[in-house]
Amino acid sequence: MDSKTLKGRMERCRRLMAERGFDVLLLTKPANMFYMTGDGRLCAFTMITGGGEVALGVPKTDVEDVANTAHYSHLTGFDDEVGMIHAIGHYFQEFGIEKGTVGLEYTYLTQSMFSMLTHPHAKPEDVAPRDCTAILSELRIIKDAEEIERIGQAARVADAGMEAAVRHVRPGVTESRIAAEAEYAMRQEGADGFWLSYISSGERTNIAHGLPTQRTIREGDLVMIDIHPIVNGYSADMCRTICAGRPTPEQEDAFSLYLRAQQKAIGMARAGMGVAELEQALHGVLRDAGQAEHIFGPPIHGVGIEFEESPLPPGHAFFHGEKAPEPLKANTVIAVGNCGLYTGPWGVRVEDTVVVTGDGPTVLTTYPRQLRQEA
Repeated sequence: MDSKTLKGRMERCRRLMAERGFDVLLLTKPANMFYMTGDGRLCAFTMITGGGEVALGVPKTDVEDVANTAHYSHLTGFDDEVGMIHAIGHYFQEFGIEKGTVGLEYTYLTQSMFSMLTHPHAKPEDVAPRDCTAILSELRIIKDAEEIERIGQAARVADAGMEAAVRHVRPGVTESRIAAEAEYAMRQEGADGFWLSYISSGERTNIAHGLPTQRTIREGDLVMIDIHPIVNGYSADMCRTICAGRPTPEQEDAFSLYLRAQQKAIGMARAGMGVAELEQALHGVLRDAGQAEHIFGPPIHGVGIEFEESPLPPGHAFFHGEKAPEPLKANTVIAVGNCGLYTGPWGVRVEDTVVVTGDGPTVLTTYPRQLRQEA
């Protein structure tokens, strides 16, 4: 990320902090730290003041690496968690913050992490903690041109990973092997890492997000492949369902129905449309076909630094500690098809990463949407 981009993000962040009464943010979620400084890693923290000071604390082994990648005003290293607590306390003193409000990422922190960040040796007694999740979500929800380009790169890598995975869908191959082939291909194409790969087969395709196992694929099994590569800090999300052999007429019909529902929702994805409306459109096609009992979960979510982030449908947002989303704005990136049609003996699902524009959708993931393998 160039310094001009990060400076613009900082200005927007300071504006939101002032509007909502935050004196300082104390971030430990790698995705949020990456967005604000250009570097996000575990066992580290970022403090952002209302005056625009940015302090980073990282393991002392990482100081040189962070110095070459991040944008900051202050940088320190520490030896362990106790050192991290004292580093946070030092910055509160350095910035002269003795009272006020500190923003913490409540939806990310465990209870023990929260206790550490609010320890008396870290936070001054008169500085009150408050949830700042909504600020970071609001900052990250609309993507700039560079972010969309990076998500596009991740989508192209996902296409390569899906091609490799589908090529290995055949009887006798394990789910884990398919995941390995997808991830190896994505590494070869430029992936820096992955969020969890979901591979399920046979009756396990009824699981909403099935992690790969050593289950061996059998003739006629459906195989659900959901992959999420990370390229230059940004993600894409794609799912395809493939048959290991010849699908039954019932499977063909269910797949065609779900694909029609997914494509209807994608076609409606434009600035001004509500996430709940897209969800209702997708689910509505399934309900009208008599499949109301076979629907589970929210089919839409945002994509960016994380493969699942804001915007989320209202009910899903509540359970993630997020605000209900406003109507979609141009340059929001979403995944459509997050949850599938689960019939009992098997399930089907198709998911794509989509850029919302004022004129309509731009679909970034392009691997063919078909149940039968190409010869």
